[in-house]
Amino acid sequence: MVTYQVTVGGDTNLKIIRSERFLVMADSSEDLEKIERQGGLEPAQKKNLALLVSYQPGSVVSRTIINRKAGTMTLFAFDIGEGLSEHTAPYDALLHVLEGGAQVTVAGEMNEITEGEVIVLPAGKPHAVRALKRFKMLLTMIRA
Repeated sequence: MVTYQVTVGGDTNLKIIRSERFLVMADSSEDLEKIERQGGLEPAQKKNLALLVSYQPGSVVSRTIINRKAGTMTLFAFDIGEGLSEHTAPYDALLHVLEGGAQVTVAGEMNEITEGEVIVLPAGKPHAVRALKRFKMLLTMIRA
């Protein structure tokens, strides 16, 4: 981690901190750690979720943007035909399609889901995801 002291308008308490993953303006390394836990998102700064994760040929790419004891929020980008094989999770999750479309199977029931739509993946029920075309989703898991 590298810290640069910056003076803006006479205020010399500002710092730019560079870690392996981020270059941010923060007051301390503790602030940087908070930002890293939020996947690089800075509080009160708007972002387009779909632009925070990129497609890679033949791959599923993920990026955790919130990671707390109470739950996680993870962005995914799926190339066409890619997916997550059937599995279960101990907690409920909400799958929200940001771009494109996918086939989501929950407890043997198949659903086609497209941009703007959501589906609940219940705790303990097997589910799978397969990209019908390139697609991006936000997965919110609540640990309660």
